Amino acid sequence: MFNIVKGTHDVIQAEAQRYSYIEEVMTNVALNYGYKEFRTPVLENSDLFIRSVGDSSDIVRKEMYTFEDKGGRSITLRPERTAGIIRSMVNAKLFANQDYPVKAFYVGPNFRYERPQQGRYRQFNQFGVECAGASTIERDVETIALGYTMLKVLGFDNLKLKINTLGDKESRENYKAALKEYFSKHIEEMCGDCKERFKLNILRILDCKVPEDRPIIDKAPKIGDYLTEEARNRFEKVKSYLTALEIPFEVDSELVRGLDYYSGIVFEFHYTASNGNNYGAIGAGGHYGNLISEIGGPQIEGVGFAFGIERIAKVMEDDSLFPELANGVDLFIMPMGEKAVEFSFGLAYVLRNLGYSTEVCYEAKSMGAMFKKAERREATLALIIGEDELNNNMITIKNLGTKEQTQINLQDLQSYLDNFFDIELESADDSECCCHHEGHEHGECCRHEGHEHGECCQDDDEHEHHCCHGHGHCHHEE
Repeated sequence: MFNIVKGTHDVIQAEAQRYSYIEEVMTNVALNYGYKEFRTPVLENSDLFIRSVGDSSDIVRKEMYTFEDKGGRSITLRPERTAGIIRSMVNAKLFANQDYPVKAFYVGPNFRYERPQQGRYRQFNQFGVECAGASTIERDVETIALGYTMLKVLGFDNLKLKINTLGDKESRENYKAALKEYFSKHIEEMCGDCKERFKLNILRILDCKVPEDRPIIDKAPKIGDYLTEEARNRFEKVKSYLTALEIPFEVDSELVRGLDYYSGIVFEFHYTASNGNNYGAIGAGGHYGNLISEIGGPQIEGVGFAFGIERIAKVMEDDSLFPELANGVDLFIMPMGEKAVEFSFGLAYVLRNLGYSTEVCYEAKSMGAMFKKAERREATLALIIGEDELNNNMITIKNLGTKEQTQINLQDLQSYLDNFFDIELESADDSECCCHHEGHEHGECCRHEGHEHGECCQDDDEHEHHCCHGHGHCHHEE
């Protein structure tokens, strides 16, 4: 047996289903905000991150997985996604027509060599967005609202949004000078990392987590005292917009984020589970002024954020925020005898193409054993096919919930199944919304697809598709 690499984890079965649920909900909200999906390589040239993230950041100094490939090139497993997303925009010349902003969302794994802890891994998954070419305050607030909406749709209540501003260039230079003067009197008492940060980027000291350093840091100058009038007015407008949107927030003057490319507004979404576990920031982001130009694009600004899927999934598990996700199959075929197995093989193919999740027991089992297998797979209906059924072109159907059993002509099977699942779902409490399992109210579930209630698919000349009302399928009529 091979052990898993330290700091990684397998995401399988129910956990994988929960991850997919989170990603699906976030994707739908991002689409509603006009974002398009981007998929970039896991491998990037190391210089991309050194130049963009900054050599003063902990990511570059301590956490990157960097190696020399067989061609002698320095390659890094991506530790974050913003730099790669912007690089892809530059390479694809998406800024050439100046139709700003370019909106991207992404999902996938990142890699950082850090100490594994609750909800944190060395390979971890993120969902994030980048709005490139965004220089207005409205784009900043819209991006915060996007992240806030994603969490609310997932069921998070009592979110704590922390915000701060790093100001404009003049503000930051004045603030850095004040920090330099203050910390020069205390730096010898502080940790080795802070000594390095003092030389490379003094703002990083504010992000230090060493308990012994915090009393010194807490007494440091605050950036609010060094903002230019323009930067102060910009920050005040951000706060007024958030208030107008009824998004609760608090100003954290020590919030700087761990990446050197941030400027202007920075923010974090914090959450404490009902069991008392404080997960800290479950998502964060900010505005960046020079990143795009440093990667080879025009001198335009951007804003973005990212959520850690692992951390969000753990919080949702702790607080029972996940809806009941369907694990079972619609149909479990139970053939009795060799001829019935051969017939069931073809029948399962047809039923799956019609949109019904279907399992078949191909092994020679007793009827009781097959019913147990059907129960373990949480099947809704059992389709029993024996010699009598084959001879008479019939099929026996048993409702595994009510234990009711009926026998129908095989040619009526599709209409029976369509009627059964439509009636079952229409009688359910959440039947009126085909996406209710995603946390939407009636009328909201299909708006991003441009459909009215009950229209989940398009029609064409060969197939007629009709909505399954939450069943999760589209049944195709030949």
